Amino acid sequence: MLVILGIIAVGALAYWFAVAGVAKNTKQGRQPAPVAVAKVVLVDMPETLNAIGTVTPLDTATVQTQLAGNVMAILFKEGQMVTQGQPIVQIDPRPYALALQQAQGTLARDQASLAIAQLDLKRYETLSSQDSIARQTMEDERGTVAQLQGTVLTDRAQVGSARLNLQYTTIRAPFTGRIGLKQVTVGNYVTPAATGSASGTASGVAVITRVDPIDVEFAVPQALLSDVQHKVGSGAGLPVTILDQDNTTVLAHGTFSTFDNQIATATGTVNAKARVANPAVRAKDGNTSPTLFPNQFVNATMLVNTLHQVPVVPVSALRHGPQGDFVFVVQGDHTVKIAIVKTGPSDAANTAILSGLHQGQTVVSEGADGLDDGSTVRLPGDKGGADGKSGKAGGGHHKKQAGADS
Repeated sequence: MLVILGIIAVGALAYWFAVAGVAKNTKQGRQPAPVAVAKVVLVDMPETLNAIGTVTPLDTATVQTQLAGNVMAILFKEGQMVTQGQPIVQIDPRPYALALQQAQGTLARDQASLAIAQLDLKRYETLSSQDSIARQTMEDERGTVAQLQGTVLTDRAQVGSARLNLQYTTIRAPFTGRIGLKQVTVGNYVTPAATGSASGTASGVAVITRVDPIDVEFAVPQALLSDVQHKVGSGAGLPVTILDQDNTTVLAHGTFSTFDNQIATATGTVNAKARVANPAVRAKDGNTSPTLFPNQFVNATMLVNTLHQVPVVPVSALRHGPQGDFVFVVQGDHTVKIAIVKTGPSDAANTAILSGLHQGQTVVSEGADGLDDGSTVRLPGDKGGADGKSGKAGGGHHKKQAGADS
């Protein structure tokens, strides 16, 4: 009996404590959640396209020799900037100089023969007018003069060809650009069919790329195609910023140039080009080199449009659920209400809101985990709560966030 009475007494005591705890919790209610907040403000939000790009030169030329001969001199340093017409390789000119002299000699001989034939024709024409010679003799002399005139024209073409070959012994840069590594050395025998090479590959004597200006290729989603075309058609240039592979350092600035002529069905994008200035920069060692190199991977940021005076909220204020994107709007009684929003372009800190919010509203920027529609919150600076430091920390964040928004 004593054991049974003891068990009943313990159960009654436990029940009393449980009922008292529930009543106390019910009386006190749920503690307000500390949150950080931000005001909805109106700003100009740029709509940008970020894509991985590839640097592409406007021109790339594998410089070939026009004739056969031994390389006498290499007139460039590997990697240097060369100008259009600058000599880069010298081929032995002596055989071609002799060929030019031979062609000039042949021309002089045939010109002398033509001069004699013309004098004979003039005499024959005088004698023919006096009936002193047969007319056939005069006609034959006319044919001889015409034949020699044709021979002289051929000789002049041979002289021009020989002079051109002599010029080809000095290989020149076809345009201004950066020259690559040399493909031949002094003493190599080069031919137009297979330049520089023991293996017989037509590698040329050098490769030159035009580096200023230079193009950057990147992909544009087809959803933005009409917007970009509209901007370009209106005459407004679309600025493009080129950043390094880490997307931290700005390398160059340029302007949108053109689209490709078809959309890639596998990706739903169309290739685009931006043309950027790429002047050579002088290094500490005195050498000059461009900032962007052909085939370099970069990040391209193109300004497509600017939304003027649209509501923005911090990126951290946006929540995602089955109903779409939403934010918690703080009411006057310190409760929150769910607002479904339509988002627009975003930068690193803020997101534009196309619908669902208006200027001056207060949204929860941090601490929204666990909140529901109608939940009570404690704003930064409010007194009370289990941890007074939470409100102080939240207020500090709010001040920082508000400064960023403004």
